[in-house]
Amino acid sequence: MTLAPFVRIVARGAGRARSLTLPEAQDAMGVILSGKAAPEAVGALLMVLRLRGETAQEIAGFTAALRAHVSGHIPPADLDWPSYAAGRSRGAPLFLLAARLVAQAGFRVSMHGWNSHQATSASVRDAIDLAGPQVRYDPLETLCPAAFDLLNLRDTFGLRSCINTVLRMWNPSKAPVSVQGVFHPSYRGLQTRAAELLGQRDLAVIKGGGGEFERHPSKDIAVFGLRHGRPLSETAPACLENTRRLHDINRPVDARALWFGSLADPFAVATVTGTAGLALRALDAAPTQSDADNMACALWAARHSSESRTA
Repeated sequence: MTLAPFVRIVARGAGRARSLTLPEAQDAMGVILSGKAAPEAVGALLMVLRLRGETAQEIAGFTAALRAHVSGHIPPADLDWPSYAAGRSRGAPLFLLAARLVAQAGFRVSMHGWNSHQATSASVRDAIDLAGPQVRYDPLETLCPAAFDLLNLRDTFGLRSCINTVLRMWNPSKAPVSVQGVFHPSYRGLQTRAAELLGQRDLAVIKGGGGEFERHPSKDIAVFGLRHGRPLSETAPACLENTRRLHDINRPVDARALWFGSLADPFAVATVTGTAGLALRALDAAPTQSDADNMACALWAARHSSESRTA
C-alpha cells in the first residue's frame, strides 16, 4: 500500500477534500512507520494536515498505529508523562522533580521524549537523574526510530507537525493515567477528544511551561482531560501570589541545588509541588486539588527521608 490514497483524500481541493477517518488515519500512519511511504507523500500529508488542522479522529488513528508499531518495549506504569517540548524559552526542567515526588508517593512513572533547540540549562537529558531512580525515562530515538525521524522532519519543514501531538498521546507504557503539557491552548480539547476515542479514562492536559506538563504556581491553571471516563474541565487555583515569570533567563534556577536544599526559592518549590499536585490529582491520589497540593507539599518536605527509607 502507498500513501497516495490518503493524500488524495485530504488534498483534493475545496469542496472535495475531507478529513481522514480513524481507521484511515491508522492505516496511513502504518504505511509511514513501515518505511514504505515515499518521503514526498509523507511531507504532503503532514503539511496538508498542518495547514487545515488535525481532527481528533486523525490524531487517534495515528496514535493507534504508533501503539501497534511499538508494543511491549517498556514495563507497565501507573502514570504516563511525555516530554516533547522544544525551543529556547524553557528554563530548568523542574517537572522532573515533580515526577520524582509522584514516584515517592508509590506510583510507577514512565517518562519518554525528545527535546530539541534547548539551552543547556533546560536540557532534560542532562538533568534526567533528578527524576530519581524510581522514574523510568525512555528516549524516543530508542523507543521508535521511525517516529524519531518523523519528529525531526520539523527541521526540513521549518514547522511542527501533528507528530508532536501524537507522541504526547502515545502512552507506550499503557499507563491508565496520562499527564500532558501543550503550548497552544486549543490542543487541550483536541487531545482530550482523541484520548476518549482511544478509550483512555484518565487524562490531565494543561498549557504548561514551554509545552511541558509544568504548572505556573502563581496562575490559575485550566485543566482539561478525562476523569474516570468523563470529560474534565476545571481550574486549579494559584498556589501563591507572585508576578514572576515561570522561566526567566535572568533568574536561572539550579534544580539540583533546589532538590538538595542548598537553594531557597519558594517560587521554584511551588512550581515543583504544584506540578506534582496536578499529577497526583490525575492519579486520584487525593479527593480534591487542594488535598493533592497539600500531599505534594508534604512529599517535598519529607523528600530526603522518604528516599533514605527506600534506598
